[in-house]
Amino acid sequence: MMQKFIELGEGYSDLYELIELGNRMPGRIQHAIAFYCEKNGKSAASFALVMHPALEDKFQPIYICREGIPNPHETPNQRYQLFKEMTERADKKIAEFTIKPSNLFPEIDLFYQHLIGILRTNKFLPPLS
Repeated sequence: MMQKFIELGEGYSDLYELIELGNRMPGRIQHAIAFYCEKNGKSAASFALVMHPALEDKFQPIYICREGIPNPHETPNQRYQLFKEMTERADKKIAEFTIKPSNLFPEIDLFYQHLIGILRTNKFLPPLS
């Protein structure tokens, strides 16, 4: 199965789109993820939803809002609270990972490959088939 990150944006207003996806398709949410990093001297968070593949598809989307939200453990914020409420309604817990920021990678695709490796290692994604 192929997994791919679909970036909705950096999380300012795009996070509301991610939340709406979760609200409209709670049964498709496999995992809710929060990635934390320090980018340009500031603590940032990325929120993602790992979705179950549609029907018999061999494609697993991972929707993400990348590094545009302050880390809620350091700066409580309403965006995180809205994401958390959506995941609770879907009966999912938020898995948290501390990662390297995307600007340390020469290409954004390498950053996403790194995240896929982290998720596979921690059994949040199935291995390639």
